[in-house]
Amino acid sequence: MSINDLDDYPWDKVVPFRERASQHPDGICDLSIGSPIDPTPQIVRDALVAATDAHGYPTAAGTPEVRAAIGAWYARRRGVDGLTDRNILPTIGSKELVALLPTLLGLGAGDVVVHPRAAYPTYEVGARVAGATPVAVDDPADWPADTKLVWINSPGNPDGRVWNVGQMREAVVRAREMGAIVASDECYAELGWDEPWRSERIPSVLDPRVAGDSRANLLSVYSLSKQSNLAGYRAAFIAGCGKIIARLLTNRKHLGLMPPAPVQHAMAVALGDDAHVEQQRETYRARRDVLRPALERAGFRIDGSEAGLYLWASEDRDAWESMSRLADLGILAGPGLFYGDASSHHVRLSLTATDERVRAAAGRLEAFAS
Repeated sequence: MSINDLDDYPWDKVVPFRERASQHPDGICDLSIGSPIDPTPQIVRDALVAATDAHGYPTAAGTPEVRAAIGAWYARRRGVDGLTDRNILPTIGSKELVALLPTLLGLGAGDVVVHPRAAYPTYEVGARVAGATPVAVDDPADWPADTKLVWINSPGNPDGRVWNVGQMREAVVRAREMGAIVASDECYAELGWDEPWRSERIPSVLDPRVAGDSRANLLSVYSLSKQSNLAGYRAAFIAGCGKIIARLLTNRKHLGLMPPAPVQHAMAVALGDDAHVEQQRETYRARRDVLRPALERAGFRIDGSEAGLYLWASEDRDAWESMSRLADLGILAGPGLFYGDASSHHVRLSLTATDERVRAAAGRLEAFAS
């Protein structure tokens, strides 16, 4: 297929529900899309300003500063030591990387790209654009024989699922038996809520407890959009197998895929400052503590959601019915069908609205429950 054969953008289907929710006398509570609402940390904004004299072309490989910051961050926050420049590559946000990875790896007809059943839709889109076959399956034992790329998403979007060390190691072992590449999308890893992830580090695919003594065919994808409110900066990176990173770097050079130099400097500063990440984490935790019990009292069951930016909620009815009922309360959610056929009875609610709008949504749900 070609890129011109892609379906209409799914969020267009939500417009009628947005219009209905907007008619609420107290305004809409938009919990649909996980776009950060809180300010970019001042330390990062100052870093961007300081680097605006960017008269030369940036490098696709990234500056020494940002690569060193990424390596130090993996060691400090993810338990992954020994990453060098050959293992690290900055990207223009993580969505373009997810969408282009099958193409950049040279996958095509006859190749299978596996992704979770409840999944960020860009995994499927990226496979289809490359001409490969996307397959939604959770159990590594069920991966097709022609699997060439496996997407793990932990913590998951939309369902907040976390893969523990044993589950992730099992996936890596299976992928190595098949000669497949594992790409682990880990961009919510700092946002663990339920035990053990409230107090323990969420594992990376590059964690030696998972990878063993080799990073061959393993890739970790990370974004600063969530933990540092840098969605507008398009600031992300990929790390792991040196041979694959080298191949990706060559192809990205040809395509001119390189983060702007000021953004690379801002990334380095953001990665070196843990204080703002903890502050943002507590902001999301507080919103979650308000919204979750209100949803439950209104008749929703919260599945998964042990980490990440979302509450994955179900009334055991069609998602569009739940969307309609919430819209009548002035609340806009995301329909589970956007994340796979297996999610037709779920809605996704984001923690990225303001504190005031989250409280307003909770109040409306509480009133509905009573």
